Amino acid sequence: MDADDVSLAQAAACLNGIAAYLALDDLAGSDPAAMPVDCVILAGNSVLATAEGAFRAAGGRARPLLVLSGGIGHSTELLWQAVAAHDTYRAVPAHGRPEAAILADIARTFWGIDPSRILVEDASAHCGENAAFSRQILERSGHVPRSVLLVQDPTMQRRTDATFRHVWRDMAGVAFLNWPTFVPRVMPAGNVLVFADPGIAGLWPMDRFVTLVMGEIPRLRNDAGGYGPNGRGFIAPVEIPARIEAAYAALKEGFGRDFGARAVPQGRPAPERGVGAVRR
Repeated sequence: MDADDVSLAQAAACLNGIAAYLALDDLAGSDPAAMPVDCVILAGNSVLATAEGAFRAAGGRARPLLVLSGGIGHSTELLWQAVAAHDTYRAVPAHGRPEAAILADIARTFWGIDPSRILVEDASAHCGENAAFSRQILERSGHVPRSVLLVQDPTMQRRTDATFRHVWRDMAGVAFLNWPTFVPRVMPAGNVLVFADPGIAGLWPMDRFVTLVMGEIPRLRNDAGGYGPNGRGFIAPVEIPARIEAAYAALKEGFGRDFGARAVPQGRPAPERGVGAVRR
């Protein structure tokens, strides 16, 4: 393994560590369909595997209510593309429609979820509105859940938990369980990073995945620039372990740039589903 390979292996290890931290999972391998929860809330995103997980959970023995939350936001176009490219779900009209409406059609048509057990919240455009508007639609429908299974894009699961705990903080009797459905992992392949399990439905382009992972750490911080109580006040306090901050710092230095619209090394374009070796 040459020097670039070592750098790329280190980048993979750092990304995998941060991704595992972000993908907060309270089920510890338990069958989500067997969980005795009152409600499953799916925060709309472009990774179809998360929707499929939520539908499996909603079809479980407890037959919980399914709340689909998502209007048209920054990643909605990626959901349109993912649905259009899917061998089965492409039959569902997607382009120009809110995320929740698309996902409701998939849940009813292909997963057999009873429409009477689905609540569609199709106005939210970001995580804070997912939490606020999901609560509103539940209250309007006369449902006050005591236990909620939260399902979200794995890169946003920890922030989603913190957001719901903040927005629902006056509802002390509600217990949130988190399930990101899977934990993404990357590995070196030649001079790029690729997903270890590329068969998961609706995976991000690699450059977007890196941008999402790196963008979460500043948001989760409880400082003046973060989303915590000491910053913008969008989320409940989150503890970021020192090892995660160290991995973030190493990646930021290794890629040689701050993370903006495209998280690729300076001077080296990324292949469609890979990110090139980090700067030594």
